Amino acid sequence: MRLALLLPLLLLPAAVTAQDPTPLERERATHARAIAAGYKALTLCSVQFNAGRTATQAQALELVGIYPDYQADVLALDAVVDADARTVSVSFDDALPPRIAAWRPNLGCAQLPIGAGVDAIAALPRFDTEAPDLDDRPWPVGERDAIATPRGDAAALEAAVSAAFDTPNYGEGHATTGVIVLQDGRIVAERYRDGFGPHTSQRTWSVAKSLAGALVGVAQAAGALDPAQPAPVPEWQAPGDPRSAITIDQLLRMSSGLHSDTAGNRTDALYFGGATVAESATGGPLVHPPGTRFRYANHDSVLAVHALRAATGDEARALSRPFTDLFWPLGMTRTVAETDWRGGFVLSSQVWSTARDLARFGLLLQQDGMFEGRRLLPDGWVRTATTPSGPQPEGDLGYGATLWLMQRAPGVPADTFAAMGNRGQYVIVVPSRGVVLVRRGEDPTGKRFDPALFTAAVLAGLDGDAPRR
Repeated sequence: MRLALLLPLLLLPAAVTAQDPTPLERERATHARAIAAGYKALTLCSVQFNAGRTATQAQALELVGIYPDYQADVLALDAVVDADARTVSVSFDDALPPRIAAWRPNLGCAQLPIGAGVDAIAALPRFDTEAPDLDDRPWPVGERDAIATPRGDAAALEAAVSAAFDTPNYGEGHATTGVIVLQDGRIVAERYRDGFGPHTSQRTWSVAKSLAGALVGVAQAAGALDPAQPAPVPEWQAPGDPRSAITIDQLLRMSSGLHSDTAGNRTDALYFGGATVAESATGGPLVHPPGTRFRYANHDSVLAVHALRAATGDEARALSRPFTDLFWPLGMTRTVAETDWRGGFVLSSQVWSTARDLARFGLLLQQDGMFEGRRLLPDGWVRTATTPSGPQPEGDLGYGATLWLMQRAPGVPADTFAAMGNRGQYVIVVPSRGVVLVRRGEDPTGKRFDPALFTAAVLAGLDGDAPRR
């Protein structure tokens, strides 16, 4: 009986064994290599043409400690950089063109879809208006007179900042690239890792979600849309689509009720696969009534900005809006917001910004939406965005509208809130102390920098309450 059971196996052709991948397995492996190639092409393109760093530097920092399922392929696949055309190509399969990322002014690098060749670059959307040169103006709009002497214990402050670099004080194995501390609106501490500086941009990862929230706030102030109303996502407007009831505010608060496979819903197809916002973000079904469940999701932020694009109508205006309405009025002239290949902003992750530009953004939030005497955000917007409403995440952090709330975090004032992103990006605001902290990093997967410990250490070196303005 046992021999009879074995005979069919013994008669199989030699080429078919348990170790041979099936056609489906081969297809999945090819697709995974395509995503890895897109990760490498996009990162190298942005590192070199947004940040001015080299491929060798990126290979040693930005391209290590990434998602484990792509790490081996990202390191192994060959990249070709065309400095004149400002493109990066990464081959992954003999039967298909390489993955291509192409740079444009202001809009940074866009990935072409899998299978597209270089001819598709000519069709990429562009916004070529040159950013204003504001460096000679006084801080915070410009760079002049940015530095001030801290009120407090300067030695303790310096020690707290120094400990963020290559020490275990705030966590094991992290990689800090830059720190800025603002007190009373000016820089009282600033330090960078070798290869980085005040004007070196990095990917913000999910700090971009907070920028997206502020962009919605600016649009609200201009009367372009009302966050309390249903989000005008074009793909949801068919009669009977229940998603048409989801409000922009629910998208900003991660309470849309939309399905996501994982917390953060790994948006690899959009981030690294060349898919568009309209293709990848709009198709998820409802799994909970809107406003009844907190689920941190990249797509929610992407959808809020997609709705703003639809409300804007004019494509040229939609492409210019982040820059003319938010970044440039703040002096964030070295900040790049990247799009998909059809012009949809990936404003959940793919913004490249400097530490000083993010400090300016933090100052806008610390000053309740005012900047240099001008109101950019609606009166009360910051208060609303830092007030929990509806379902909340578990743990030490609460969530407002694209901003993390640190009122339950040990050792920091109850009004502390932050924009936070992958690989250790933090913009931490302590309104009661007149303090903004920016920490940039390239932390490997699983190596977390502790923002509460860092904030507490910095505040211990600074004098108490903020002075009245």
